Amino acid sequence: MEDSQRRLLQKHRVTLVTELQPELLYSRLLEKGIFTKDMMEEVENSGTRRDQARQLITDLQTRGTRAFPAFLESLKETGQDNLADLLGKGLSFKPSPFIPDVPVKTYRPAQQDRPMTTDPVQCTDPDFLGPRKPTNKQAQKYDTVYRMEANPRGCCLIINNVDFQPNSHLKSRMGSDVDCKSVENLFEMLSFKIIVRKNLTKQLMLEELKSLAQKNHAHFDCCVVVILSHGNQDRVTSKAPHRQFPGAIYGVDGTPPIPVQHIVSYFDGLHSPTLREKPKIFFIQACGGEQKDTGFHTAEEMDWAPDKSSETSSLQTDATPYRAEDEPDAVSSLPTPSDILVSYSTFPGYVSWRDKKEGSWYIKTLVRVFSEFAKEEDLQTLLTRVTRNISENEEAIGVYKQIPGSFNFLRKHLYFS
Repeated sequence: MEDSQRRLLQKHRVTLVTELQPELLYSRLLEKGIFTKDMMEEVENSGTRRDQARQLITDLQTRGTRAFPAFLESLKETGQDNLADLLGKGLSFKPSPFIPDVPVKTYRPAQQDRPMTTDPVQCTDPDFLGPRKPTNKQAQKYDTVYRMEANPRGCCLIINNVDFQPNSHLKSRMGSDVDCKSVENLFEMLSFKIIVRKNLTKQLMLEELKSLAQKNHAHFDCCVVVILSHGNQDRVTSKAPHRQFPGAIYGVDGTPPIPVQHIVSYFDGLHSPTLREKPKIFFIQACGGEQKDTGFHTAEEMDWAPDKSSETSSLQTDATPYRAEDEPDAVSSLPTPSDILVSYSTFPGYVSWRDKKEGSWYIKTLVRVFSEFAKEEDLQTLLTRVTRNISENEEAIGVYKQIPGSFNFLRKHLYFS
């Protein structure tokens, strides 16, 4: 789909979501080969009529050059002429791909008054500045390393869900405030702009995430999201067979959790254009399931039996049982992700441990490792240190084990300094 057509759909998104009757379009779009049967079923199962309309508009933008004309034709065929006319009028003038859609300020004098010079005209208005042009040395460096020179580096949103509503049947997450403060101090030290939100419902979480994704990140080099909450496995079903990022996160109201896939999709190149080609990093302290890892003995420990009685009452998990009715209320069909890394506190399917007084094993270790080594090591090396330290956690011997992991779609090395 052309950029002008995507912009048109985004411009009229509210009207489309409000008035579109998506169920009338399904068979038409299938016949025209725009969607497969599985993809169409996923849209149908995304929720209410508005949810289905919203999902259809989002997915339509990923379906190639034939999608928009087929959508207009289907609207007319199903009697939704008002929407077809609304979108059709927007195509009456097709701008050159080199002309922006916003009024351009003129910074050059008139041709007859312009002095003879070969120097480029300088534009100082930050709203109209293009990408910074690197030197030859910098260009070579940026082929393999992300630019991290902005001050602040970018935004760091921390969602800290501690006190869950009684009807959610989820326990309070004692120790999470310790995690939140530690992460806040860490990323402030790493020159990020910190945004902290506490005890958000599912809807408020979605609004905060969407608000951050839609900010103008043109003068930032990175974006970080840290989520501290309860979670579950959010198993992949036939309705959502192409999910890249497992897991789901609860708001304090305990309603069906938000799939991590949905969270990440807000920040992809389609939905957050000013973050394109910039690293988007997600740190998730939440359980991936209900399994408790008791570990295995190394060669040096074969004659040693763990004493389960050493498990203390200070340990808690962020697990919640997987319930059949906890189907995600929306699933985004996003292009192959790039410049995204999602770091999980535990392996999918397993619980994540948190101490009531000292905070979670994952955040405690991550903050310690990053504080010590972030000035000289890249992100992947830092996360490997975190994984090794937690998996070999001597404090956990005789209780349970835990191993973090990440889904890495970064194209370059990322150094915070």
